[in-house]
Amino acid sequence: MSAPETVRIGLVAASDRASQGVYKDEGIPALEAWLAGALLNPIEFERRVIPDEQDVIEAALVGLVDDVGCHLVITTGGTGPAARDVTPEATLAVADREMPGFGEQMRRISLEFVPTAILSRQVAVIRKGALILNLPGQPKSIRETLEGLKDAQGKSIVAGIFAAVPYCIDLLGGPYLETREDVVKAFRPKSAIRAPRP
Repeated sequence: MSAPETVRIGLVAASDRASQGVYKDEGIPALEAWLAGALLNPIEFERRVIPDEQDVIEAALVGLVDDVGCHLVITTGGTGPAARDVTPEATLAVADREMPGFGEQMRRISLEFVPTAILSRQVAVIRKGALILNLPGQPKSIRETLEGLKDAQGKSIVAGIFAAVPYCIDLLGGPYLETREDVVKAFRPKSAIRAPRP
């Protein structure tokens, strides 16, 4: 069987202060570490740390999908109710289609930890052949959102959003994503599952 396909992933941190060097962005390193630990595929990361400006965010998302050819783009930050939080608006502005189930599940997971999760406006969309996801900015919240909640024995209590990402990428014509099941088990219908690697 052939080696896992390479996946190109865009990571965007929307933060005025991080883009100005006032503090170090923690979202992108947390995403990189989690994705590298969860995926068996070789990954090519494309990173952008940009200010909370809608036109700048839109341009970054369009560039990562249209020019760089990312299969998956994940943003962190800028999803709350503050005036400068415009990541969802930028994401929706470049969308071909919205995927509301992702935002619903992200809030459901976060509500297990903090009541202010209802203030999050995270969205997910399709642009051309790519999935774009808005995630929180804190490393702990990023991990919880992607992995979901597990009991002391490691059994899933609330599914994380990443379990659905590989099949979504399949349906968009992207690479076949393979995961380390101790981190997150990708869910696919039986007809979409490839034979296990020897």
